[in-house]
Amino acid sequence: MTSAPTPRRSVELRGRAFKALVLAPETPLPDWFADLDEALKRSPTLFDGRALILDVAALAPDAHGLDTLLSDLGSRRIRILGIEGSELPLVGPGRPPWLSAGRPVSTIEIPTVPAEPPTPPEPATTSLTIEGSVRSGQSIVHPTGDVTVMGSVSSGAEILAGGSIHVYGALRGRAIAGAARNPRARICCRKFEPELLGIDRLVRTAEDMGTHLRGQAVQIWLDGGAIKFASLD
Repeated sequence: MTSAPTPRRSVELRGRAFKALVLAPETPLPDWFADLDEALKRSPTLFDGRALILDVAALAPDAHGLDTLLSDLGSRRIRILGIEGSELPLVGPGRPPWLSAGRPVSTIEIPTVPAEPPTPPEPATTSLTIEGSVRSGQSIVHPTGDVTVMGSVSSGAEILAGGSIHVYGALRGRAIAGAARNPRARICCRKFEPELLGIDRLVRTAEDMGTHLRGQAVQIWLDGGAIKFASLD
């Protein structure tokens, strides 16, 4: 007995849709390739693992021009899976298949010039003027600029400024200038009798200042990481 031959199964072709990116070169091609190379320099893996379709509608290439274009893309490790955009399909050995009736979706635009980060705005610098005196227990905090006191700063009062401090009367309380990390800030007063002084991150107490300048007009500044004092008279 002979067994009946097993019927052979037919080859199935299934339809399936996949998303692909469309690369559309523009003339002049040297400029377009220069922009493409700049994008690849910033993102070397930009096209890795992506399905790419080449749209030649803006070029209308002949067979030689198409082969050159595909070669130039291949040298950049850009593999084209299909071609669209020409009324005359240039089918040939080694060329990707010709496609038609593609449905456009969203467009991805690659910037040709690296975007520069926005420059943060500089903090506003202002000056504060105190018309009278700063009484004991008062605290004047002005981190964005200079503080000018037309009167005196009493013992137990405090001034903290981002810039310099100018006291036209006696300075008997605490004064800290350059609180905004400004080592060029200064403190000036007409009568030098402070409890504490500071510039940037350096501080001196009354015990550390001596008595040779007390009662005089004095300026205070930083020099070589140390607080310096000098008479203004």
